[in-house]
Amino acid sequence: MAKNKIPAPAAPASGYTASRTKKINLPHGIPGHNLGEIEREVPIGEPPALPINEQLNVVGKRTKRTDALQKVTGAAKYTADIQLPGMLYARFLRSPYPHARIKSIDLSEARAYPGVFAVQLVGAEVEGAQPAADKLPLLRYAGQPIAAVAAESQLIANEAARLIKVQYEQMPFVVELDEARKEGAPLVYEEMIEDKGDAGDIGVKAAETQQGNLRGPATSSFVGGPRGDTAQGFAAADFILEREYRTQVQTHCTLETHGVVADWKKDLLTVYASTQDTNGVRNDLADLFGLPASKVRVITEYMGGGFGAKFGAGHFGLMAVALSKKTGRPVKLMLDREEEQISAGNRPNSHQIMKIGAKKDGTLTALELLSYGTAGVGLGAGVGRVAQDMYVCPNFKMAQYDVFTHAGPGAAFRAPGNVQGAFATEQLIDELAEKLNMDPLALRDKIDANEIRRIQRQQGAAKFNWKPAKPGSSPGPVKRGVGVAQSTWPRFIEMDSSASVRINRGGSVEVLSSVQDLGTGTKTILAQVVAEELGLQAEDITVKIGDTSYPVGPGSGGSKTAGSITPAARNAAYQAKMKLVERLAEAWKVEAADIELKGGQAYAKSDPAKRLSFAEATKRIPVSQIVETASRTPDYGGFASGQWLGHDRLGSVQFAEVSVDTETGLVKVERVVAAHSCGRPLNPMQIESQINGGVIMGVGYALYEDRVMDRNTGHMINTGLDSYKLPHSQEIPKIEIILIEKYGAYSSTDADGIGEPANIATAAAIANAVYNAIGLRIYELPITPEKILAALGSI
Repeated sequence: MAKNKIPAPAAPASGYTASRTKKINLPHGIPGHNLGEIEREVPIGEPPALPINEQLNVVGKRTKRTDALQKVTGAAKYTADIQLPGMLYARFLRSPYPHARIKSIDLSEARAYPGVFAVQLVGAEVEGAQPAADKLPLLRYAGQPIAAVAAESQLIANEAARLIKVQYEQMPFVVELDEARKEGAPLVYEEMIEDKGDAGDIGVKAAETQQGNLRGPATSSFVGGPRGDTAQGFAAADFILEREYRTQVQTHCTLETHGVVADWKKDLLTVYASTQDTNGVRNDLADLFGLPASKVRVITEYMGGGFGAKFGAGHFGLMAVALSKKTGRPVKLMLDREEEQISAGNRPNSHQIMKIGAKKDGTLTALELLSYGTAGVGLGAGVGRVAQDMYVCPNFKMAQYDVFTHAGPGAAFRAPGNVQGAFATEQLIDELAEKLNMDPLALRDKIDANEIRRIQRQQGAAKFNWKPAKPGSSPGPVKRGVGVAQSTWPRFIEMDSSASVRINRGGSVEVLSSVQDLGTGTKTILAQVVAEELGLQAEDITVKIGDTSYPVGPGSGGSKTAGSITPAARNAAYQAKMKLVERLAEAWKVEAADIELKGGQAYAKSDPAKRLSFAEATKRIPVSQIVETASRTPDYGGFASGQWLGHDRLGSVQFAEVSVDTETGLVKVERVVAAHSCGRPLNPMQIESQINGGVIMGVGYALYEDRVMDRNTGHMINTGLDSYKLPHSQEIPKIEIILIEKYGAYSSTDADGIGEPANIATAAAIANAVYNAIGLRIYELPITPEKILAALGSI
């Protein structure tokens, strides 16, 4: 490693004191570019600095998933697989209307149906067959849950739900973004709506004012507010562009739908949940049912995807628990696919108006953003921080609005807001480059100060062989084009992240945390980190996660999981190792610093004869196990000390090649080169899998996916995966990945996430490539054959 030293920051992190800290040198920079060392002041109990990956044995190596066999053989048990003795099955009755008042409801026939154990109204504890009208909910979207039935079989529950008799008073509704923001549009809410938490959504939320269906504007985000004077900036510009962009509503389409199995026994509630956040579900249920958190246990051993929508208990969780409490039996409530599409969350749509000013040399002088989006009856329809945060521009302002509609609520979805924002911003930057007669990469080199993206552009362009032709110049009816786009995403860290490591006599090792693996490979990287510290292999480590009886772990979302939980796991492993080493040092009569654990062995460096296998070494301890628990400490050097927002940014650059059939309008993505970094790569194979998934999701967003609402009935039309279009095997492009190591010296593992950046830039790169192919820009997603042909004047 190069030894060029970078001075440490002058002030230590908040909460550090000289008597409780030490100074260590850590790798800092990018191998092959500017790698050196930096001195950090860290808590006294932190382990020594890890070398760069090429000097490690397990971390940074391509490692198969520790749970791969269980998943491919079907041994892995998901929430949908849980079967408990005496378990009941639940079914919702949902509103057939997008906006209605319940005049009356009769539960008696459903309650009397053979095999039914309980009927429960949503949001109320009503025992009578004819509850009072003022106890009934106002219905604001088609598919809103009204009541739930628990019965001894799913078929009985389904039939009993249909026997609930409801009289409705239908009311005017609106499901379209443009119509909802018009004066006089049917109101979704008469009252001011309070933002009661983000439920995993870390996109911009409008919260200042509410008028009609319009809530906002939000004029700032957690990276700051307006800056400079845009009027002066535009006056100083040589070129000004103003454009409008639209993106659609996208649903999550997780393979496992939302759902829980709730089992309330006396004063202990056990819930099996398909969730990204076991502790969040536990805390929700404890608060809502008046239980201490110690009396609520949430278990998620395996789950079939979340993408941000599976935070919190959800209406299904609340109802399953209420029914279990009422019946004294376990209750299973899993949403079917139609319910999932309608009510379990979505990526909000957007209408963005952007204006940019620049000098002839490409220097940006001003940037303005106005956006409207609908998360249905929910909040969180901003378009993120891409325009605000990615490029150097002295004058910036924005106004982002939520628009309420009578449709199912939005939810966090893999880079909330930023995917929509990148589609607009990155097309605007490309169009500006063309107006300036500059290569799009050259313009980005001019206005993007992020060093890692500069390297990603260089390496990506070389691998892609970036040579864009004149737009629309490709010969023949099938035109080919290339495009590029990039992303930014903050480093989020969850400080409430802990793990325990157990070294058992006989050599077995366990790591425990309530953090959940939503399919990204958290189990495997925990095994790698602990194995590296103890001189073992990943397969030697048993990982037990997804259970709130274990130490509190972070929710899995926001690309924060790896950066939050792996330092806690390594710190716990280090502390457990030191306990073991101390015992051996006493037995061998050497200093603890003389003992090393490596290659599955423990040995004294000063005396080769003093050597034992790891398993034999553990038999020298006088107790049956060593257990150490550690929590995430603040980022080294004072960055993100106790805060979510980190000092640095994650980012990516993606290149796309497309073909466009000008006779049919069909667009096919042929190739994507994706250049990414995520701090220290812990398992390149899993990172590549994440990037592949992000690219495929971006292809679907760019070309196929679109929630279609019937404006006459207020119903979603394409609720099945046969009608909601997703990319299949023949639509998946060739994906080539460039993975760049970047050491920031932030923690004992220096790892970051990759989930969000893998997805943000894809649709924007495809849109720019389509323009390069046909010479006509498509400003609205998805880019369908109809839109291509309309742009070409064929229809």
